[in-house]
Amino acid sequence: MFSAKIKGGKRSRKADKMAIITKVSVQRRPGRYNIFLDGKYAFSASEKTLAEFVLLKGKELSDSQVEKVKQFDADAKASDLAVRFLSYEPRTVYEVLQYLAKHEISNEAASNAVAELTELGYLDDQQYVALFLKNNLQVGSDGPKSLKRKLAQKGVDPEIVQNQLDKVAEEDWLEIAERVVKSMRHQVGKLSERELELKIKTKLISHGFNADLAAGVIDRLDLKPSEEEQDEALKKQGIKAYKKFRRFDEQERKFKIKRYLFSHGFCSGEIDAFLNGEVIDLDELAEY
Repeated sequence: MFSAKIKGGKRSRKADKMAIITKVSVQRRPGRYNIFLDGKYAFSASEKTLAEFVLLKGKELSDSQVEKVKQFDADAKASDLAVRFLSYEPRTVYEVLQYLAKHEISNEAASNAVAELTELGYLDDQQYVALFLKNNLQVGSDGPKSLKRKLAQKGVDPEIVQNQLDKVAEEDWLEIAERVVKSMRHQVGKLSERELELKIKTKLISHGFNADLAAGVIDRLDLKPSEEEQDEALKKQGIKAYKKFRRFDEQERKFKIKRYLFSHGFCSGEIDAFLNGEVIDLDELAEY
């Protein structure tokens, strides 16, 4: 490589400075070597780099050749680290870049490694998201919003995520939602219909689902209580309320029971029925 300058009307060329490899020594780290140029330590290189550039004692290198060797070595180190990281499980581009940054790999070497692995098909955020969603559909419990949040944390482009989410059928989301609330089936007859629906909606929302899915899930799982089950829930909650407020005088106790049952999703008619002794003889409550 030459640089040109005009001095006194004449062009002069200055060639790269040349240096000779005077020593190649083994490092304590396996597979790494120290390269000495003109009797002084210059840089370290891997066995792969030594073989690629035939770095032997007596070889002459220019400044530009030294930089080329260093960049190749940095790129090879970045690629090796990235491949090792990917061997455990699939990763996103962002995760690989973060991993390389933690290992003090330069931005240039990291970018080159990512470009190489992307070209080879080892890195593909589109495929990563598709696999991520497939796994969730089979055994997961996340709704669309939760998945978006998790994938955003992995640095995936929101457009890529949305494109893949659009491919998921509504029926598939309902099946996942069913898995989330299936364990709540035992709450039928223990909670009021309104409270059970609220708990289902709350749980689905916490898993990233839209509240509108709740009605469909309740119908599919047959979680809507019968009249007998609703009465049983009223009885259970009423007894619980009585035990909680039994120390108060009758008037205040009834007021507190009424407020308690209303907060647990029972309507005024149901509450009045309980307080009037239509669900359970109030005289029997003292036994509980």
